[in-house]
Amino acid sequence: MPRKSLVARLRKGFIPLAAAASAPLFFAQNASANWISTEHGGSPNADAIHSLYLILMITGLVVFFLVEGLLVYTLWKFRAGRGHEAQQIHGNTKLEIGWTGGAAVLVIILAVVSFFKLGEIRDPPNSDASGYKTTTIAKDPGTNQKIPPDGKAMHIIITAFQYGWRFTYDDGDPSTPNVYAYRDLYAPTNTTVLLDITSQDVIHSWWVPQLGGKFDAVQGFHNWTWFKIPASKAGSVFRGQCAELCGRNHANMTLSVHALSPADFTKWLADKQAQLEQAKVEGAKQRAVVDAGETLK
Repeated sequence: MPRKSLVARLRKGFIPLAAAASAPLFFAQNASANWISTEHGGSPNADAIHSLYLILMITGLVVFFLVEGLLVYTLWKFRAGRGHEAQQIHGNTKLEIGWTGGAAVLVIILAVVSFFKLGEIRDPPNSDASGYKTTTIAKDPGTNQKIPPDGKAMHIIITAFQYGWRFTYDDGDPSTPNVYAYRDLYAPTNTTVLLDITSQDVIHSWWVPQLGGKFDAVQGFHNWTWFKIPASKAGSVFRGQCAELCGRNHANMTLSVHALSPADFTKWLADKQAQLEQAKVEGAKQRAVVDAGETLK
């Protein structure tokens, strides 16, 4: 078979083969998200990110179609023809000032809108009166920590490690052990939850798309973010993933955020506290047995 014919046949077969191989990836739920924009609906900061994204995307699309439309019109209007000589507009000062000034004004407007939306994304609001009873948060001036106007929120410490997550519910009382959980975070609705994110080994990245943006987890450093799940989402589960390549099992470093009503969360927390107390009692019994055995020796 001639070499040219073989190459042509390989090229023809490659395109459908590549399309067939790519289709499952394109239609995968986590890959396609909601097709057009960022995920949202779980927290006000995620909604603000979504609306800002739409503003920027729509503006970009308008500029794109205007420019491309003008280009297509120009190619058609001034196409080559017999006896036709194209008009030279090189050095048209008014035209150059016009598109430069228009672009500058558009960038300024987008910058103002972005800074206006940044407050909605970064600054946590107060919990609702119907939310879970929260405690006063002591602001750490040495970090990027933001707290609600009334200074109260639920404080959860997120510790990332290869390859999982530990969630510690800080109740503000050093005399009592804090409830903790792995991989599955339970949070009350209508309540502002402040997340203190750190790592015990390599760099990881906290990301639950429907609850806000990504935040790195770095050993020896504390990153802060927040979310506030509306009451209508009680019973929902928000899926998350480590968004920083952290080792060979990075793909398995997933997490889930379970939204509970304040009443259900109170029951869940009380159950975990009871388990901690029971574990302390059992631990004391085991230590007594070990101490007795050491004494007999």
